Amino acid sequence: MKKNSLTKLLALTLCAVLALGLFAGCAAKTEEPAPAATTETAATETTETTAEETAPAEEATEEAAPAEEATGLLAEIKARGKLIVGTEAQYAPYEFKDLDANFAGCDMWLAQQIADAIGVELEVVDMAFDGIIPAVKSGQVDIGIAAFTKTPERAEEIDFSNLYETSAQLLIVKTGDADKYSTKEALAGQKVGAQKGTIQSQLVLSALPDSELFELEKYPALALETQNGNIAGFVVDQAVGEALVATSDGKLEVSDFEFTAEEASFGKAAVLAKGTEDLMAVVNEVVDKVTADGSYQQAYGEAVALAASLGL
Repeated sequence: MKKNSLTKLLALTLCAVLALGLFAGCAAKTEEPAPAATTETAATETTETTAEETAPAEEATEEAAPAEEATGLLAEIKARGKLIVGTEAQYAPYEFKDLDANFAGCDMWLAQQIADAIGVELEVVDMAFDGIIPAVKSGQVDIGIAAFTKTPERAEEIDFSNLYETSAQLLIVKTGDADKYSTKEALAGQKVGAQKGTIQSQLVLSALPDSELFELEKYPALALETQNGNIAGFVVDQAVGEALVATSDGKLEVSDFEFTAEEASFGKAAVLAKGTEDLMAVVNEVVDKVTADGSYQQAYGEAVALAASLGL
């Protein structure tokens, strides 16, 4: 009896030990997935690191955003690498050619300043004055710079830059006729010349309605007509008129006639096609700078001296 009891006790003890071992094994296996939390943490850290690395690039993009790229005509000029300017190169000291056939004059100096500001080469196209505005409108040239005077009529076709110069208008006559043609009454019925398509032509029509307008393409031709007595004289910008008188070998002089400020208060500006605000902004910036610092006036003085030395 005791022997059987002892045997049963040993069997129960062995079963208990085995049961505890199985329970411990199951518990250990249940705890094994814990490292998955480490994997999730690593993924989170990787995401955060990537975001941090991406942030500077986004900031750089945001910082670069304010720099606007050139558009429209300005972008086209930069792409081709040159600014094309139309002029009429027989109007010293504003635009003319030197002995080497290079374009010279204070207007051509201004054109170079604009090209430099854009960062491109300058190409000048010489043409008839009355063909410049059509060339600007059609896109044959980018800008017209030829001592253009701003008028309401022209403003309907093209846009004007800020003014870079103002000057009086003179009546140039044959030497000895300065006093003879000093009044509107004396000029009544007389032929008075002006370059075709210019503000001077309009001035003759508006301020000298009793005179007959006589137009030619070039001022040297008008000077010759005046010297020969075929016309009473011709109207021209002060600087150009004085230069023509100085190189006429004493055959021309400035008339005593004077236009009133209301009749002839003119300023000069570059002309651009409508809708080219991007290019206009650059042109105006240059014009404002060279007029404020006096460099345009200096270029004007140098052009006058050069034109005189060339007999223009």
